[in-house]
Amino acid sequence: MATVLFYILSAIALTATLLCVTRRNPVHAIIYLVHAFFALALLFYVLGAPLVAAWEVIIYAGAIMVLFMFIIMMLELAPSQELQGLVWSRLLPVVLLSLTVLGATFAIIAFDPGGVDGIPVYFATPRDFGYTLFKEYALAVEVVSFQLLFAAVGGYYVGRTDKKKGGRK
Repeated sequence: MATVLFYILSAIALTATLLCVTRRNPVHAIIYLVHAFFALALLFYVLGAPLVAAWEVIIYAGAIMVLFMFIIMMLELAPSQELQGLVWSRLLPVVLLSLTVLGATFAIIAFDPGGVDGIPVYFATPRDFGYTLFKEYALAVEVVSFQLLFAAVGGYYVGRTDKKKGGRK
């Protein structure tokens, strides 16, 4: 059952990502990206990483998507032209993706390997995960932290105002 769910969720993630990239309306693209993130979270859960699945939902499908929506609203990004055509033809991919992700979620809940005998041995506890992350992969964590620092400095530089000219640079 896990193999079938893996392939279904992989197809959902790929389809949603493809639809995200091909949409002209930024709000529609974000909706498809959220579907892809939920499919990835369920994939992580099926693969035995419930902590990473929870982070995927909390950080990416939650916080990052809210940030993207805020940026779209702040920059007033809108499609250049109104979409022509029937409403159901635009809603059909969203409805199909949503129903498939919901069905996969219910299948995971119904056939969860940890639901009968408790958590299997191959699941890592948060303590083991933290120990591995900060002991064995400490260098990788530091490299990522420097990348985030560089991104923050770059964002500050791009968004700063020129005080001499009284406005944006």
